[in-house]
Amino acid sequence: MTTRRVLLQAGGAAVIVAGLAGAGAFALTRTPRRALEPWSRAGESFGDPRLDALAFAILAPNPHNMQPWRVALEGDDPLAVYCDTARLLPETDPPGRQITIGFGCFLELLRQAAAEKGLVAVIDPFPEGEPQPVLDARPVARVRLKADAGAVRDPLFWSAPLRRTNRAPFEDRAVDPRLLAEIAAASVDGVVAQTIGEPERVRELRALAADAWKIEWTAPKPRAESVAVTRIGKREIEAQPWGLSLGGPMIEALAVAGVMTREKQGVPGETAFNETLSFYERACMSAAAFIATSTATNTRSDQLAAGAAWVRIHQAAAQRGVAFHPLSQALQEFPEMAPAYDRAHELLAHAPGATVQMLARLGYAKAPAPSPREALEAKLIAV
Repeated sequence: MTTRRVLLQAGGAAVIVAGLAGAGAFALTRTPRRALEPWSRAGESFGDPRLDALAFAILAPNPHNMQPWRVALEGDDPLAVYCDTARLLPETDPPGRQITIGFGCFLELLRQAAAEKGLVAVIDPFPEGEPQPVLDARPVARVRLKADAGAVRDPLFWSAPLRRTNRAPFEDRAVDPRLLAEIAAASVDGVVAQTIGEPERVRELRALAADAWKIEWTAPKPRAESVAVTRIGKREIEAQPWGLSLGGPMIEALAVAGVMTREKQGVPGETAFNETLSFYERACMSAAAFIATSTATNTRSDQLAAGAAWVRIHQAAAQRGVAFHPLSQALQEFPEMAPAYDRAHELLAHAPGATVQMLARLGYAKAPAPSPREALEAKLIAV
């Protein structure tokens, strides 16, 4: 579930930046402020409790930052959540399992935000049946918000707008096992969360994660899918604040120099291709610990539950100052990934036949900026 900020090796990049006229001016204006506004608008009053809750829901983590949700407000009370099928990832996520997990994250944040206002979110998942083998135009969920004096505020809620996906290499610093246990405890019924902090197992998972990332980036069709939804620089991110984003003054300077382009990202041997690959390999190898979730079965409802667990785990990590980076490439279900997928299940499934739903590395690093988001108004549809 990602935006990808590629940090090129400082030496070569610095030479390119220094050689550009006016390069210093880039740093003053290159933050895509409009694309980040939804993070600061969450908590505003929109005049409708459904919109107030949805303002938090749209901050949910989701694969490739595709933000596939569309919401129809039905009369004065119910709302229906749909999948924008144009935002599916048929190459990296053929069955839509990870996209469905993203919807689980979305619904969980909606539930938390409603509870904060004394409302219970009554969620009816897949009211017209579970879509198989891929997601379709039927609703993912229908939701009613009901006033209830017994509504319980969730202690994780305050961290919803503080949650970040941190792709930077982590510090060489262990995460206290007690913190790992507290983070795992944020999961939900039916979703088993396990943390891995033992040095030997961490080394094994570092290698698996790095290998899986290399498979994703070197497999032509998955790479082409990722490159196609990459936005490079402020102008592109502001125009399309979804998908993978490469931003900041250095990236923009490299783009002007012709080094960082979508075309070159997709060409083995080009700097953009090689540095994307090596940056994520370094990130994988810096993991201090890992956390994985799994479910006994793999229905669409299981995947929604896995999403609810995932965002809660991420929030729990954020509350404890622990950096969090999903690394679920080894769980993707395209042919080239099959050996890594099998190995991930050997190492991480909590029981025979269980499905490992998500994997992330944990550690410590400076908090990054949030990922771009489309405005709430852009996610509303009429049906």
